Amino acid sequence: MNTAPVWDQDLINRYNQSGPRYTSYPTAVQFDGHFDIQQYQQCAVNSARAIKALSLYVHIPFCSHVCYYCACNKVVTRRRDRADIYLRHLYREIEMQSALFSHKQPVEQLHFGGGTPTFLNQQQLTALMQHIGDHFQLAPYDYGDYSIELDPREVDWPMMNSLRECGFNRVSLGVQDLNPKVQAAVNRVQSDSTVQSVIDAARTMMFKSIHMDLIYGLPFQTPHSFMATIDRVIDMAPDRLSLFNYAHLPHRFKPQRRISEQDLPSPAMKLEILQQATSKLLAQGYVYIGMDHFALPDDELAIASETGTLHRNFQGYTTHRHCDLVGLGISAISQVGDTYSQNSVDETMYYAMINESRLPVVRGWKMNDDDKIRQTVISQLICQCQLQIGDIERRFGINFREYFSNELEMLKPMMADGLLKLNDDGLLEVLPKGVFLIRTICMQFDHYLKQQQAQHKISKMT
Repeated sequence: MNTAPVWDQDLINRYNQSGPRYTSYPTAVQFDGHFDIQQYQQCAVNSARAIKALSLYVHIPFCSHVCYYCACNKVVTRRRDRADIYLRHLYREIEMQSALFSHKQPVEQLHFGGGTPTFLNQQQLTALMQHIGDHFQLAPYDYGDYSIELDPREVDWPMMNSLRECGFNRVSLGVQDLNPKVQAAVNRVQSDSTVQSVIDAARTMMFKSIHMDLIYGLPFQTPHSFMATIDRVIDMAPDRLSLFNYAHLPHRFKPQRRISEQDLPSPAMKLEILQQATSKLLAQGYVYIGMDHFALPDDELAIASETGTLHRNFQGYTTHRHCDLVGLGISAISQVGDTYSQNSVDETMYYAMINESRLPVVRGWKMNDDDKIRQTVISQLICQCQLQIGDIERRFGINFREYFSNELEMLKPMMADGLLKLNDDGLLEVLPKGVFLIRTICMQFDHYLKQQQAQHKISKMT
């Protein structure tokens, strides 16, 4: 993406709306509980025959502390022995999944997410990585991207050294905010020195990349307080940085009921926080990757954005667009060939299906031809901020202007407002003022979202 973003408050107020983050298309909302697991298995066989590279996602659901803002699939417990039970079943799933693929397929990307992956102790993490290496062909350290999400409160230098010895070469730190009052309100108290210590350890031990997550919209945040956090984060200089929007949904996520709605910043203040944080990061040399993600100019994500090789999947932005994604553990999602499949989010059901020697997949989706076209369009827009119509037409054998006549009509007001333009040579290009509204632009190509909106209108009328 060569487009430098421009913040236009009037346009953002007019067009900004909640919607999918498009880590997939169709999104997980569409996944069907009647999904035929044999469709996934056949795609895995095809992947093995083609010797496609793989990306593995491993979900460790346990947390020893509850963070009130959290909307992740997690199990909050102090009982460390629960991890032993989980690992026994996870090992079996690894074995079942690996049997579908070829040992010749290199694993180029591996990510441990959660929950808190470092809920596992050093011995458990070492054994888990060994088991994965016994059943999948892990790429050499210099070539593979092996990352793990960290809670800075639960990681010390010996643990960092253990992670390094296991083969991890990237870390992602959940920081959220460095203001003590905000931290107390969301039950995530961690000092600057705690975070800095993990960063120092990662750099001393030659980890390839440090990623940091922040959240805006938390209780008691103000533009002034969050800019103090941004200033401190800039001093820490993570290679990658995400600014996530806090969505307050206490009816869906029980821990959020401990957050008082009256303590939250207003929608206008949230936008001001995001605008000021974005401006400061750009001024300090960070590159805007897209969807509130930033990276230093020499980071692989920034380079991929510049060269047009950026990709997006359930792990966010990545450079591994050619990989099939295999999800392991409770709630994990796989994307293999033209199928999506998701494991059970219920611990008991996950264990029961594993004990029956069944993959714990409970829902999924097999893409049709229209899905594949729209997936490509949305992916290119959200990763490159442009797409060449002629390439889409040649790849899928369609007339783009006819196929997307309704969508292009809906985009006309945005074109008139300077969010994007369709050039004479067939280049659909997101303009600087449209970069921050890329989600809204992509939503115009989402067939299922339009269906839902139409059904909602009908139900309101009746």
